[in-house]
Amino acid sequence: MGKLLLSIAVLFIVIFLVKVLLRKIFHIEKRKKEFFSYSHVNSLHRKVDWVIRIGSMIVYLIFFYKLIYEDYSLNLMLGIMLILFVLQMAVQAFFEWRYSEHPKEAILTASEMAILALAIGAVIWFDLLNFLIGTPN
Repeated sequence: MGKLLLSIAVLFIVIFLVKVLLRKIFHIEKRKKEFFSYSHVNSLHRKVDWVIRIGSMIVYLIFFYKLIYEDYSLNLMLGIMLILFVLQMAVQAFFEWRYSEHPKEAILTASEMAILALAIGAVIWFDLLNFLIGTPN
């Protein structure tokens, strides 16, 4: 379990450093955001985001059921999470780029999406979940 927490901490540090670097390269001003706030660009973005969130929750509930009672693969669940996560972040980046007063923010959102997608993809591809959690083979 310690490896998993360390991996998550390293991942967040990498995301933070990449964002700092991209802010300097592209001259993106840091905007004040509240912790766990929704950063919807307009009402259409809010509606689309909530449709994705509600749809994701339904899909998660179905796959949690399948995971627990029908012995589906945990990697399949991670794959579904990856697809839904990329969809949500891609919508966020699109609305920031197309409709925001600060379109360069989409660069930061897209970079965060890419880093997290690569990390989740690596966990799936190399079957790292057992290694990170520490379960015996």
